[in-house]
Amino acid sequence: QKTSEDIFKTLILIFFSGSTESIRLVNGDNQCSGRLEVKSNNSWSIVCEDDFDQQDAEVVCRELDCGAPSFLQGALYGETEAPEWSRDFLCEGHESALLHCKSSSSSQKFCSSGKAVELTCSVSFRLVGTTSRCAGVLEVFYSKEWRPLNVFNSEENWNHEAATAVCSQLDCGSSVFQEVTDNSTERYVWRIDPSCWKSLSDHCVFGYDSYSEDRLEVSCSGKLMFLCFKLWRKLTIKMRRFLKVCETIVKM
Repeated sequence: QKTSEDIFKTLILIFFSGSTESIRLVNGDNQCSGRLEVKSNNSWSIVCEDDFDQQDAEVVCRELDCGAPSFLQGALYGETEAPEWSRDFLCEGHESALLHCKSSSSSQKFCSSGKAVELTCSVSFRLVGTTSRCAGVLEVFYSKEWRPLNVFNSEENWNHEAATAVCSQLDCGSSVFQEVTDNSTERYVWRIDPSCWKSLSDHCVFGYDSYSEDRLEVSCSGKLMFLCFKLWRKLTIKMRRFLKVCETIVKM
């Protein structure tokens, strides 16, 4: 959730640049991978690898609505003649935007060949349709849009191993139950290469210009804790009522 300070800084960026876009990843497969560029004075600059670390990468991926950083390296997405960013980012990892981070003057006079920051963020997954984040229909955020995730030959490829990979990605333990359901409402879906369940990288997800009624559903072991808590609350309430009845009978 953005603080009032974050909102104020965003308004300042809009006022001076006319746009909320202050960073981008270019020459990658999608908006979540590529060479990092930062906008300043209406021009784009590269960032030197030596002035950038894992916490900075976490902020970039969050600002771009992508998953956690999965790969950070130089010289993956081609050379560039763009000017160099003159500040060293000092992010703590919780900031909502890269330009909200503290910074200092960079010790780098120039980026040597292959030293511009190249970043790949993982895909963002979520489970929807229930009150628990560890159970529901699988959706993925890709190309700036949430869609249900599907897989070819889903009855065979949406198995325990695949569902457990998703549960693990969401910090929800392993799969307890998974199934393919037929939804009456057709929607555009994203597809995933069935060989990529373990890595779940953005390179495995791709667009598919058709509707689908199939939905991939899963209940992770983290859901069991949620169910146990609900059951415990119900039993506690009933026990209190039972004790009150007993107390009334004794007084009679």
